[in-house]
Order: sequence, then structure tokens, then C-alpha cells
Amino acid sequence: LSRARDRAGRIADRNFPLNNAGVIMARTGARGSSLNIGQMTAALGQQSVRGERIHKGYHNRALSHYKPDDKSPASKGFVRSNYRDGLSPTEFFFHAMGGREGLVDTAVRTQQSGYMQRRLVNALEHIKVEYDLTVRDPDGNIIQFLYGEDGVDPAKSDHGKAVNVQRLVDTAAIFGTETKEKVDVEAVLKKYKGDLPPKLYETLKESFDASSLPKASVAKVVENTLDLLVKATVEPGEASGIVAAQSIGEPGTQMTLRTFHFAGVKEQDVTLGLPRLIELVDARKQPATPTMNVYLDKEHRASKESALEVAREILFTKVGNVVDYTAVEYGTGINLVLSKARIDERKTTTEDIAAIVKTGKRTVEVTGENTITVNLEGADLSALFALRNKLLNMRVKGIPGITRITVTKEDEEWFIQTSGSNLAKIIQIPGVDTTRITTNNLFEIATTLGIEAARQALVNEIMGTLEEQGLEVDVRHILLVADLMTSRGYIQQIGRHGIAGSKASVLARAAFEITVPTLADAAIRGEIEALKGVTENVIVGLPIPLGTGMIDVFMEG
Repeated sequence: LSRARDRAGRIADRNFPLNNAGVIMARTGARGSSLNIGQMTAALGQQSVRGERIHKGYHNRALSHYKPDDKSPASKGFVRSNYRDGLSPTEFFFHAMGGREGLVDTAVRTQQSGYMQRRLVNALEHIKVEYDLTVRDPDGNIIQFLYGEDGVDPAKSDHGKAVNVQRLVDTAAIFGTETKEKVDVEAVLKKYKGDLPPKLYETLKESFDASSLPKASVAKVVENTLDLLVKATVEPGEASGIVAAQSIGEPGTQMTLRTFHFAGVKEQDVTLGLPRLIELVDARKQPATPTMNVYLDKEHRASKESALEVAREILFTKVGNVVDYTAVEYGTGINLVLSKARIDERKTTTEDIAAIVKTGKRTVEVTGENTITVNLEGADLSALFALRNKLLNMRVKGIPGITRITVTKEDEEWFIQTSGSNLAKIIQIPGVDTTRITTNNLFEIATTLGIEAARQALVNEIMGTLEEQGLEVDVRHILLVADLMTSRGYIQQIGRHGIAGSKASVLARAAFEITVPTLADAAIRGEIEALKGVTENVIVGLPIPLGTGMIDVFMEG
């Protein structure tokens, strides 16, 4: 249905001239998108509540206007009308349901995002760039050896890049004269190699090779690049922590909740938007919807069948998954009647399951083609029922925690998406490409692959969440948050149980959340307040040690 809406929107798009007011508005980015134009002129599409189609309401139907068990798109909230023609009463009702969720979400979200931003600011407020361009906390612990890994201030950068080389080359081409003879770019660049970052060096080389600038212009461009590089470098004293916190907090406020852009893959429900962002900075031990992307080695990624082979080894199968029904009778014991279809689907046999069930003092026999009888000597009925429940939960094969699998194709290769996550066990399965396997559970990555991998995963997840919402946040801000969260060798949350709560300063901890117990505890321990951070200096009315406040002046008395 979402494809139907998109196609209707595309047809509407194609038929509008470029001088149409709505198209101009969407194309220039003033307001709205082509999706909105499609909703106004083509079809509104599927309405959703909590990321699902609308099915609640009356018994077996959403509204009394439909017959029970009606399977038509309209009965589940698909609106085929558009805003120009107006909606039918039932469509209007479904649309109002979808719209109401938006209002409720907005009210709930502002609180959540405001609290997240407050925690971020509190955890990062004392972090600044020092004179050696390292990023440190007030006690001198290094969080980053060079701010943002390249020392470039995002505010002075050109969309994240220190220098827009292409623009410099184009400008030089306009004002310079073209030359026929080939300039030896390597020779000109060689003397600057020590001053230029490797990536910028490569970019310059590629740009010069693609253009035909004379030697003088090439040198001029390199000089300009070096000048701009110095200008774009972050200044010592910069309150990079606060800037990073605000740069993540602001899009958090804008973020819309629960948007599903999993084109057609509805089997995978994934936490997205603000809840996922909060989950990441909270460093939750278990994500709400753990998922993995399991990529396969050369021989298994080529066909769906070979991918399914690996998938069957991964999918967790309990005895209960293949049992059709059970019968508990006093005297005869427990009859497990297996489903032929499910046994075949999970690639196991009745004998395999009988062997798994056969432990302890029970007698097990295969009585029919797909029936297993289990008996316990001298057991009463309650013991038999307890045993039945225990049997149904026994593992047949697969990896614990993996409850569902989807085999998907992307760029000519098949890979497995799972609901549930268990990295340590899955990397032992033959056929899995261990270099590319991913999970959205950071703690699993930290314990299995180490803290560096967890830091990179944290960056990827935050970036992915923001990009999925169409928000552009400079990666340096996210790197700083991830570096701070992992700087002690384990993942710390941003909040009172993590970074904000483990600050050295008593006043900073007390000003954040739990005030009286913090002060009482510090008094008992005899802690000393060194007034090195931001909050404590604000409390006692001294200048804060960021920016110009980080300089001390000593005078001879």
C-alpha cells in the first residue's frame, strides 16, 4: 500500500510543471516535500497508529461501516482520496486517528527530548579544547587526541569539510589562463606534503589532475588551501562539549517518532527516531528491538537457498516450535504430536527431537510417524504438566535469543536479518562473514569485539538514526559523545548513573539530580571541591574555565 501511495505521488509529480507554486515550494526546500504534494493531489495513503495499520475498534473490524473480517485496504485505514477532492467520512475518521497520534507524540516527545538534552549538556559541559588541540576534561583526562579527529571546527567548515577544494580550483580556472603543457602536480605538492592532511592532499591531487591549471595557479590554490585550513582549525578554549550536546539535542527536539521506512519489510520492527537516540545515549543493556544483519561468505551469499541454509542454523528452535499439540494422560504419559510441515521447515526429524527430550529418568519412545511419548516413573499429573512445559522449552537447534529471521537481497547478495541478537554465538556459525556482521546491541559488541568496535558502532547507530530522519549533524559532535561514553574502557551512559553522576566535582553532581544524598555522602567521605568544572564555578560565582576564562594571570606582588 505504501508503494501504491508512492506511485500515485510519482505520477502526480511528473504531471506538474516546474512553475507550479507547490512544486517550487517543495523543490527549493521552503516547506513541504513531494510527499505532501502527492497527498494533496493524488492519494493520502495508509494511516497508521503506533506504526501499524488501524485494526482496533469493533470486534473483528475497525469501524461498524465494514463487514466483520473485511480484508480490503479501506477497512484498515487506507485513504485513496486526496486533500483537494476531500475524504469520505470513514477515511476522515481514520485520518483523524492518525493525526491524533501526531499530537499526542508531540506532547510526549518535548519532555523526553528536553530531558535528554539536559543530560547531554550536563555530561559534556566541562569538556573543552586545550592549547595542544586535545579535548580533555577538567582533570586533564584526554577524551580525544585531536578534536573531531581532524581538528576542524564544524562551525567554520564547509559542510563538514575543512576546505572546499573544488571551489578553489574552479575559481582559479576562471581567473587563471589555461595551459596546454602538463604541470607536474606531484612536484608542486611535494613541498607541502608535511603541512597537509593525507586526505586533503589526495583531494588536491585529484582536482589538479582533472583540471588544466598553470603551475602558478596550482601553487596559489595550495597556498589558499593551507590558509583556509588554519582558519577552519578549532580554537583552544572552545567549549566543544556544550556545542556537541546542543547539536544533538536540537535535532532531537525536531525528530518525529516512529517513522517506518523499511520499504515493504514489515516483519522487522525497529526502534527509530527519538526513542532510539535516547536508548543509545542511555547505553541501555538491551535495546527495545534487538536486530542483527548477518552477512554471509562468498559461497552462501549467492543464492537464497544457501542463505536459508545458514539461517536455519541460526534461528532458535524449541521443541514447542515444532509441536502441533500435546496430550497429557495419567498412566500413558505425555504425547507430543509434531507438525510435519514445521519439522521440515526447520530441517530436523522426529528422531532428533526424541533424542533431545531423552534426558534424566524419562522413558521416551516414538509411537507414531510424528508422535513422541514421554513417561516419568511414578509421576502424578501435576508433575507431568510441569514436565510438559519444561519439554516444550528445550532447545532443538539454533542460537538462543534469535526469534525470527528474514532473508533479504541487497546489491546482488543475500543476507539474513534477525529479530533478537547474539553476536558471540553467531560469529561461530560456519558460512557467516565475520568481518561485516552487525548488531544494534552495543554491549554485545563491547564484550565480543572490544571497546573500539563499540565506539564505532555507537557512532554508526547515532548517525544512522539521525540520517534516517533526514537530519544533518556534523560527525565531530557525535564522535565527541561516543568518545566520552567509551573513554574509560567501558560504555557509560549519559546521565546520573554514568558520566554526569561520576564527575569528580561534588557541587556538579549535587546540582544535577540527587542533591542531598550526594552532599551528605561527600561530607562523610571528606571530598574536596577543586572548582575545576563549569557548574561549580557558576554556583560559587566565579568565571567558568572555558574560552577566555581558561587563562590564569599571575602577577608579581
